[in-house]
Amino acid sequence: MAENFDPKRTALLTIDLQNDFLHPEGAYGRANQRADAIAALPARIRPLRDALRAAGGTYVSAQFTLVPGPNDEPLISPHLKELRPFLGKGDFAPGKFGHQLVDELGPADYTVEKVAYSAFYQTRLEFILRKLGIDTVIVGGIVTNGGVASTVRDAHLRDIHTVLLTDGCAAFKDEVHAATLTALGSLGPQMTCAEAAAMAEGAT
Repeated sequence: MAENFDPKRTALLTIDLQNDFLHPEGAYGRANQRADAIAALPARIRPLRDALRAAGGTYVSAQFTLVPGPNDEPLISPHLKELRPFLGKGDFAPGKFGHQLVDELGPADYTVEKVAYSAFYQTRLEFILRKLGIDTVIVGGIVTNGGVASTVRDAHLRDIHTVLLTDGCAAFKDEVHAATLTALGSLGPQMTCAEAAAMAEGAT
């Protein structure tokens, strides 16, 4: 990675860093579902975003989406409804405050709506990356063992080189985060946000 780093062929890809997950007035905040490790992510990722953009790179935000159905009730998977019974009308709905990328990172160069864990599943993400000539993605966001892990695995299956940000992703439990980093270790390099930013700056 260090020897062949080309920012112009690289995208920072963040998973689910949205108001409904992170903002106190979002769906999870109202339900008192939060973690300090998750709340700290935008400030840590922002310098990397800026460094990569300055070097000619791209920032893509993948955002979890609950499609409104009849009577604006969200079309939601049974397992998620059981796991998060507090989710309801308007949560993670396109165009709503909660669906939006957090202010600290917005706006992204490209936004991808996703309806499941992986940012590649039934989305236009791969189309965007291929059209831009991007073959490396630097991945961060939430949660490490959910959307992040699924996206990293799907990128690997598509021969897209992945760099996983060890301190740029998080889970609700630190031990789950750590175990997932270990499990994903064979799929590509892992580094901190500061290390990735330094590489972007050094490549210019």
